[in-house]
Amino acid sequence: MDVALVDVDSHNFPNLVLMKLSAWHKARGDTVTLLTAAEILRMEKPLERYNKIYGACIFTGQDWLISLLEAIGVHVAGSGTDRQEILPYEIEHIRPDYSLYNITDTAYGFLTRGCPRRCPFCIVSRKEGATSRKVADVSEWWQNEPHIKLMDPNILACADHLDLLRQLVDTRAYIDITQGLDARLLTEENIELIDAMKIKILHFAWDNPSDKSVPEALENFSHRSKIKDHRKLAVYVLTNYNSTHEQDLERIYWLRDNGFSPYVMVYDKTEASDRTKQLQRWVNSKQIFHKVAKFEDYVARKEPA
Repeated sequence: MDVALVDVDSHNFPNLVLMKLSAWHKARGDTVTLLTAAEILRMEKPLERYNKIYGACIFTGQDWLISLLEAIGVHVAGSGTDRQEILPYEIEHIRPDYSLYNITDTAYGFLTRGCPRRCPFCIVSRKEGATSRKVADVSEWWQNEPHIKLMDPNILACADHLDLLRQLVDTRAYIDITQGLDARLLTEENIELIDAMKIKILHFAWDNPSDKSVPEALENFSHRSKIKDHRKLAVYVLTNYNSTHEQDLERIYWLRDNGFSPYVMVYDKTEASDRTKQLQRWVNSKQIFHKVAKFEDYVARKEPA
């Protein structure tokens, strides 16, 4: 068969579902082509060219695009849609086809799924369950690649997390924990294992400004961990969701002053104020963020004379 895989988001991050579908189809002798949404929409009668067309969508707010794709016969699913489909076991647990995105040095995958936090702004608990559970060993999707991007939503909440962290240590690969580690679940034992990894970057999260247990846990980590480079210690700061501008700034300044690198995440950008969007640009543009110490100074520089 000729199979088309459509990356609906078309962002810089490769789509893991599409890489697994590609591996499964190629193992059966099928021809696989990766396309963007724009490319498939420009084609005349794509269903006459391809036997199957899958679309994967991670991010919400693209209903109009999904409707266009479905109108021409693309089967679209993913967290950015209202479909709660999951891959069959044999596809979910196949080694991804990294060549689909021309990736040669990095492995992507999940060791756990689910999260007990039930944060109202996050779909993980509803989609994957409110218990963090082991779903794979590292060897399922890693074969000596020098870099690993771990995509788990809350690995520290998993009962098997110490064994999984040891597996990551044993790879001797550079580890990027892409999602926000739950700092409240850090212990002396798991901090030692994190220190034993070759860390490229850790991501934590401080979503609720009223939750003072997060900065306490981060401060404890900074004292206990050997990792001191702020560039390796990123913290997602959720904005435009139950926080004031002053609370956003308070978290950002605290993180910077305590050796962490804040990264602003805007909830529902379509409803965000210009000030929140300016805040995101200031914080996430690291050269500017470290040169311009105060947000009001950044805004003043951007205002017309």
